[in-house]
Amino acid sequence: MTDTPAPRKHGKNAFLFVLITVAIDMLAFGLIIPVIPSLVQDMLHVPPEDSTIWLGLLAATYALMNFLFGPTIGALSDHFGRRSVLLVSIGTLAIDFLIMGFASSIWLLFIGRALSGVSGATYSTANAYIADVTEPADRGRAFGMIGAAFGFGFVFGPVLGGFLGEISPRAPFFAAAGLAAVNFCYGLFVLPESLAKADRRSFEIGRANPFGAVKHFSRLPQVSWFLLAAGIFFLAHTVYPATWSVHGEIRYDWSPKEIGFSLGLVGIGAAVVQAGLMGIILKRLGTVRTALLGMSISALVMFAYAFAGQAWIVYAIIPIGALGGVTGPAINSLMSTLTPRNAQGELQGASASLNSLAMILGPLAMNGALFYFTRDSAPFAFGGAAFLLAGLLTILAIVPFMRGVRENRSALPAAAE
Repeated sequence: MTDTPAPRKHGKNAFLFVLITVAIDMLAFGLIIPVIPSLVQDMLHVPPEDSTIWLGLLAATYALMNFLFGPTIGALSDHFGRRSVLLVSIGTLAIDFLIMGFASSIWLLFIGRALSGVSGATYSTANAYIADVTEPADRGRAFGMIGAAFGFGFVFGPVLGGFLGEISPRAPFFAAAGLAAVNFCYGLFVLPESLAKADRRSFEIGRANPFGAVKHFSRLPQVSWFLLAAGIFFLAHTVYPATWSVHGEIRYDWSPKEIGFSLGLVGIGAAVVQAGLMGIILKRLGTVRTALLGMSISALVMFAYAFAGQAWIVYAIIPIGALGGVTGPAINSLMSTLTPRNAQGELQGASASLNSLAMILGPLAMNGALFYFTRDSAPFAFGGAAFLLAGLLTILAIVPFMRGVRENRSALPAAAE
């Protein structure tokens, strides 16, 4: 196992701030989901059908900027420290939402989404902060708490955004800006630095871009195999944000209310598992078995969704599928344990970039599969095609994961087995 110094001790306020940062980032992101379509339609004076391509391009812009800047933000935090990078990113997020709230043209929305993609890369720095202040044995549970905070924002953001959207399509943007501004002020006064100056390293542009970061970790097989597994797993899981809404409408004739309710249940299940059960499962099974359990359950759930002919079956599957949420924190814990202290930000940045790349490619693949098998000229009708593809990808992710485990069994702590 990589020899790293003990993490620095911090009070609960610091850990709470990081959790709040992730929750607010996702809450702010979710707030605007219900109103962006109507805002685009108003700006372009087009019907919903004609706004679809613009909405897709806006989503791709966000994911692309996340992909490009994830390693840069992580590498900057390894050089300047976590605190300053987190605060600048949160401040930028507040400005970004104000730009979109006052936007009078579609191009200002694109600028806003691009800034969101850059400032949204705080997720990697938040994970690096957690790695700084927790013992290796406790990181799986800590990363689970981060996942729960992410899930909290995913559950309540769209609900609150829909409510505020009834007042004005721009109200959610101003609310999101206010949340980010409050969080910035809170962090300014309570957040200590987690990375000691002795543990910092110089900033190198070759390692601070998405391709350079991945190339760097390709020289460390114990990390690269886990990164590949996590990237494929996340690619499979883009089926949820990409197709859940239209999939429910096509197969079960769901209304927007039913779609929102089902997504809320998915988010609540993920939060319960990652915040309440993650530590228990890790303690009983170890990190490796926990990750394998999560991937196996996720694959089975994807196949179940693919062949669920009635809506009630979907609701029965959702609680089981929540258990698959242990996968990401478990793999993240393994990678963090095998990475030197002064490269934690780079690791999380590379991981974030792979996730962002998946968010660019995933919707194209998942929506493409759904479209191909539900169009009038399809060779045969199969509304579950996207989930079948996602299940196959999840199984594929197990292959590099096991390769990483085999090659590094001696380096992993006994508690990970």
